[in-house]
Amino acid sequence: MVDGSPSGLKFVEKSNWTGLGIVCPRSRFNEVKSRPEFGKAGVYVLIGRSGASELPQAYVGEGDPVRARLEDHYKKRDFWTTVYFFTSKDENLNKAHIQYLEHKLVSLAENAKRSFLENNTTPTAPTLSEADHADVEGFLQEMLLCFPVLGENIFEKPIFVSKPKQNLYLKSKGISAIGYESENGFLVQKGATAVSATVPSVHDFVVSLRNDLIKRGILKKKGKSFFELTADYEFSSPSTAADVLIGASISGRECWKTSDGTSLRELQEKTVD
Repeated sequence: MVDGSPSGLKFVEKSNWTGLGIVCPRSRFNEVKSRPEFGKAGVYVLIGRSGASELPQAYVGEGDPVRARLEDHYKKRDFWTTVYFFTSKDENLNKAHIQYLEHKLVSLAENAKRSFLENNTTPTAPTLSEADHADVEGFLQEMLLCFPVLGENIFEKPIFVSKPKQNLYLKSKGISAIGYESENGFLVQKGATAVSATVPSVHDFVVSLRNDLIKRGILKKKGKSFFELTADYEFSSPSTAADVLIGASISGRECWKTSDGTSLRELQEKTVD
């Protein structure tokens, strides 16, 4: 923490790694952009969150130097509140390296489906020598270890547990779903159904999340009255999962139940006892 504040400018370093990560709030950008780190080549991720959606908005880019690109985004892109960018302490990242990192991060974000990606296209991967490819892949893996520590998981696909501790079932309004508690929330398995219409009283963020999932093809129309989940999807909580599927506000701890009818709330209370 450069200025001693957890909400201020932060540097991320790891032992035996030549990379350097910088986390900068948008509100501090004009104040700190003259620092030498912003004058290097690097890859960056803009992140912003809206109260109307569970999914963050994200944009991945590269710059040589990064400063000029970020200055342009500061003027023209309103959604972001934080930028994460990575460069090399010994300045051994060239243009091809950062283009490759940009390509890989966009691809990973698209596959993870944990953000609303603002990139219109996936950048083409540049041609690298075998040695350069190995070096930049190593750099990428170190970067990807940093994001979860910084509280961002937009590049990680949810891990499917083949044998979860307890499968839970949701049946209501003609829909059915199977899910279980996961490390980051609640995972609903592929094939779950959801109602096609929401009630007027449902939270705005639920409507927004459903629309995001439909745009991404994660929810696809099934007949006239239902949608179907086309892939395993991890929601932030059992209630959010239930709200999206049922199209109304409901307690996930009450409606997700075991095969014998025991609710998630009852299971959790037994665990506490």
